[in-house]
Amino acid sequence: MKFSAAGALFALPALAHAHADHHQVARQVQAAAAAASSTASSAVSSATSAAASGASSATGAATTAAAGTGAAGAGATTLPASWLSTGASALPLASINSAAPSAATQSLPPPQASGTKNTHISNAPGLPDASKLVIANYPALDKTPDTSSPEVQQWIAEVAASGVQIPNIEPTVAGGCAANAAAAADASRCWWTCGGCTNGTDVDVCPTKNTWGLTYDDGPAPYTPDLLDYLSTENISATFYTVGSRVLSYPGLLQREYLAGHDIGVHTWAHPYLTTLTNEQIIAELGWTKKIIKDVLGVTPLYMRPPYGDIDNRVRAICKAMNLIPVMWTRISATATFDTADYDVHGGTATVSGVLQNWENILANASSFDTGFIVLEHDLFQQTVEIATGYILPDALAYQPKLTIEPIVTCLGLELGDAYIETNDNSSNPLPLSATAAPSGTHSGSASGAQATSGSNGDSSSAMRTVGSAGVIAATTLLGAIVLFA
Repeated sequence: MKFSAAGALFALPALAHAHADHHQVARQVQAAAAAASSTASSAVSSATSAAASGASSATGAATTAAAGTGAAGAGATTLPASWLSTGASALPLASINSAAPSAATQSLPPPQASGTKNTHISNAPGLPDASKLVIANYPALDKTPDTSSPEVQQWIAEVAASGVQIPNIEPTVAGGCAANAAAAADASRCWWTCGGCTNGTDVDVCPTKNTWGLTYDDGPAPYTPDLLDYLSTENISATFYTVGSRVLSYPGLLQREYLAGHDIGVHTWAHPYLTTLTNEQIIAELGWTKKIIKDVLGVTPLYMRPPYGDIDNRVRAICKAMNLIPVMWTRISATATFDTADYDVHGGTATVSGVLQNWENILANASSFDTGFIVLEHDLFQQTVEIATGYILPDALAYQPKLTIEPIVTCLGLELGDAYIETNDNSSNPLPLSATAAPSGTHSGSASGAQATSGSNGDSSSAMRTVGSAGVIAATTLLGAIVLFA
């Protein structure tokens, strides 16, 4: 990414301290629990409250008091002076906060009929019968899956046979950059969390100027239908990075997203910090999420977003071995990212005014790029959806020069079908495993086994490599950590 004009950067979302508001998610999902009409949804929707997907919510709040983080921004309810448009049904800013009463949720859609086709992808297979999902066949919600299961053992073996070398990098520990000083200083790790390092595998911008790669993380969730309604009205498509536990909870809702022409990606099973996990645990997190998405949609995503943006060269190599391409969000310095901080309004550590100021600062900075950009937003909470539909999206639609707003896969110049293994055009868009050069760093051993590839209707399981065993279990709460959040 290059800047097309010199000048001072506007204050942007930055690294911030994590906080421990994990408990209010129950309020967000209780209204939907009774409405979950599929077998899987009705059995597990109440467990969503334990998940919060982004278990330790945190913020990339802007660096100024105007951004509305902490006490400095408390109570701010004014729009930025540069604001262009709000939605016709936008709630007053003062009504969007952590204490807001739960809004009514729509009845969640049941799974679609088996064989239903996605009309946006010409070679898409028909939908599986998601009404027959058996919850006992999947891991417990919102916990890193057991690595001894037959499924995970198979995926571990496939990684071993992929030809991708996994860097011999120790897992990080809870506490973020401050607790991992040596790891943060190790350039060979290319740890995005601490310094913003990317390599050739990461997607963090759209190539074309004035293009916004629209993404939402952590769903599907009870308020996602409101977002889908707005996107449909405005004829906008987005990428949804979905948590496997939420997909099992709301399979009909994921099918609605997919059939509407949105792009579906992997956001792990339980939303952990991936660099804190062992190789086997990372494989389990990604493998089960790929599996539940395929069991619901019939297709397997090629793109993933690491929770909290927590990725290094070890995680990247495992992603590659599993035919997954990491997608981040735009970052312009070691501490400044295109994170709206919308997630933290729910927890009370950011105000809606602060989030909107973050958005305006993002636009101001993006205007100087010679590329497009990618922003971090969420569809997990009532507040994040209200901010998106009432304010951020209407403002973006009114912005000049006009923004092209589209999913990640199409902002990269690809077809929507190229987002999935089964429908990807391998001749024009080679799978990640078509090249086996490992990321930089010290590697453990040599890769062995045949390279796994697939045809235009390839098998999603044909991709993966050997892993060492490191005994660090992911912490579910990172109090006081300096981290990024997705």
